[in-house]
Amino acid sequence: MGAILLPDCTLFPHGALPLHIFENRYRQMLSEALEGDCLFCVGRLTSEETPEYHDCTAEIGTAGLIRTSREQPDGRSDLILHGVCRVRFTEWLPGKAYPFSRIEPVPSLPLRERDATTESRRLRNAVESVLLGFPDKIVKQVEALLDRATEPTIMSDVVAQQFVQDSELRHSLLGEPDVSKRIDLIVDHLRSLRSGES
Repeated sequence: MGAILLPDCTLFPHGALPLHIFENRYRQMLSEALEGDCLFCVGRLTSEETPEYHDCTAEIGTAGLIRTSREQPDGRSDLILHGVCRVRFTEWLPGKAYPFSRIEPVPSLPLRERDATTESRRLRNAVESVLLGFPDKIVKQVEALLDRATEPTIMSDVVAQQFVQDSELRHSLLGEPDVSKRIDLIVDHLRSLRSGES
């Protein structure tokens, strides 16, 4: 599958990423994706890009679905990519103008039903604590978002996409298969935001 490689950029499943496509190689990738299944991946560059993609790209990325795409008169495009699932880049393949890799899905470790309820509540409480003092309109919008993402795997990704800005933490969260550990990291981060440490 084709992949756009970006520094300090992480897309979570269930999240949205606006992209401005201007490089010729990525224009070609977008065109081929739109002619096919409308999917491509987002990979995070860990160093300056080289032709040896496995040396400069994080192992875990995200497959995304093109939700909207608008081509400009000069051939550039603006699009919204919706995160579908975590993937592992298993082998970078030659033959394309753009990065192209074999991928495999990276599932999250399942939670027991009782644990799922506890973890969802723990994460929601942390988010609601951060929102104290915010205008009612914003609080209601976030609450509506959380209401739609009651399952902790989804909720943790939605909260990470919206509330975590630190690029290293975002990538750690993307690569963590254990949902409880993900929530631990997010809760600690939200507490630090509330206390003014970040």
